[in-house]
Amino acid sequence: MSTLPGDSTIAGAPTAPLAGGTASTRYHRPRRAFGDAVLHAPQTLRALVRADEIWLVVLSAFVGCGAGIAVWLMTATTQLIHQVLFLIGSAERLSAMVELDPIRTVAVPALGGLLLGLIGIAIVRYHPRRAVDPIEANALYGGRMSLNDSLIVVGQTILSNGVGASVGLEAGYTQIGSAMASRFGRMFRVRRNDLRLLVGCGAAAAIAGAFNAPLTGAFYAFELVIGTYSLGTFAPVAVAAIVAVAVVNAISAAPFDLVLQVPTRVEALDYIPVLALGMVCALVGIAIMRGVTLTEDLFRKSGVPGWLRPACGGLAVGALALMTPAVLSSGHGALSVVIEAPYTLTHVTLLVVLKSIASAISIGSGFRGGLFFASLFLGALVGKAFAGALAAVSTAHAVSPVVCALVGMSGLAVAVIGGPLTMGFLTLESTGSLPLTVAVLAACVISALTVRRTFGYSFATWRFHLRGEAIRSAVDIGWMRNLTVGRMMRREMRTVRADTPIAAFKRDFPLGAHQRVVVIDEDDRYAGIALPAEVHADADEEHHVRDLLHYADTVLLPQMTIKESVAMFENAESDALAVVDSAETRRVIGLLTEQYALRRYSEELDRRRRELSGE
Repeated sequence: MSTLPGDSTIAGAPTAPLAGGTASTRYHRPRRAFGDAVLHAPQTLRALVRADEIWLVVLSAFVGCGAGIAVWLMTATTQLIHQVLFLIGSAERLSAMVELDPIRTVAVPALGGLLLGLIGIAIVRYHPRRAVDPIEANALYGGRMSLNDSLIVVGQTILSNGVGASVGLEAGYTQIGSAMASRFGRMFRVRRNDLRLLVGCGAAAAIAGAFNAPLTGAFYAFELVIGTYSLGTFAPVAVAAIVAVAVVNAISAAPFDLVLQVPTRVEALDYIPVLALGMVCALVGIAIMRGVTLTEDLFRKSGVPGWLRPACGGLAVGALALMTPAVLSSGHGALSVVIEAPYTLTHVTLLVVLKSIASAISIGSGFRGGLFFASLFLGALVGKAFAGALAAVSTAHAVSPVVCALVGMSGLAVAVIGGPLTMGFLTLESTGSLPLTVAVLAACVISALTVRRTFGYSFATWRFHLRGEAIRSAVDIGWMRNLTVGRMMRREMRTVRADTPIAAFKRDFPLGAHQRVVVIDEDDRYAGIALPAEVHADADEEHHVRDLLHYADTVLLPQMTIKESVAMFENAESDALAVVDSAETRRVIGLLTEQYALRRYSEELDRRRRELSGE
């Protein structure tokens, strides 16, 4: 058995020679660092969790408890920062304020951005590793996340939201919830699929606690973090979400509390504008995602140092907040106000523009956070604007502004975040209206389809795309990266020099003994592949092997994934290719056949299918 990180000696190995004497023959138990002692649970508990799914559910309950506490701490901390920096009351929300001190409104985001930039310099110098979010962790790394990296992200998110940047805390909620779950899973050494499930439990618990909505949290995990739903995954995720809600409610009131008077029914004729609103929300969502990318490009090309960009972004957000404080922070307080407020169409449209610009500037300049709640707030504004525009052009049949606001809230969130069922359950748990939820789901379907056909990404996967990662969801593709050519290739093979005469080749490689032979040149570099059947058919004994080579320019590298290797086989129309150490040296280290690669690919796919189905 291999030793754990931090072992100072290898179990069973003799100690180092004593000073002035011979090596001691005594054997010592490995000394472990304190971190290793707390990193792994006792063997009995680990065995229980691995052997019985009931104990995995129990572990998910602890994940929910930890995530619920983290949600409360983050919410309380940012509210305290708002109270201190913007001089608001403990029961007031920053974005719901009618007016603020103008100097503080501009100075706090700017100075907060400067502080964030300086902290960023220290992080790059002393902890340069990039944090992995839950979707990326489950898609590529089997659910492995760093708790230390996630704590840094949480601190940056709290600071960004606390100084008024137009970002939400939900990204921080899910980051810390999932990271704690990943740490718990590694403590118990759970299997890869169970670790991915626990990461989903952490994200579900975080969202459930933040919105006082266990179904919303559960389906957020299924749709966005785990990537699929099955009966085997339902119990742990649901328990984590329920426990998180209970913990948050036991400590204080939930961060999200929407009290509205909604219609008891939605008329059939109302579905026409509702579906149209879903399409409008999709287009607005795409524009917001593009706007964030454009803002980042502008800051990057501006020549402003990276550490100074958050200060410039904070100054711009503070200037926008002079027009309306609703653009500050995530918008929890403003959402409850604008849904039922009798704002004019002009005022609502102005709020949409200002909040969109503030969110794009905040993220584009380097503030840390997400667009989850910003998309809910913007969606409600778009819905109000849509209802106002509809009432202005048609007096025959008007849809309730509250209905349009809730439909727009969910439709835009689906466009930006994804998860139509997640947003449908958020409406159901927030309003308790089943007829309204059905209308919301219809708009969410239209929004999701429109984004899928015209853009193809959610905000998270769009960021991965810009970074060069081919991730469209949290479905596990990390195994595909681990299944490399170097792990599949066969190292035992015969080679022949390119200057070998045909007669000698026929003598050394009888017909039928080999299907292919790797050929190397005078410098032991890869030259191509010779087919014995073709060589034996050559009647000219004066030819050399170099005259009958194939695939001289097509080779595999050991770091290539199974997907890349299969594509190479298809392009070369070959059933086997040589593996070289690098494209420069071209030293042959192995051979891989297409048949074996496809068989391993099929085996792994079948294993993932059985894991997803709970077999």
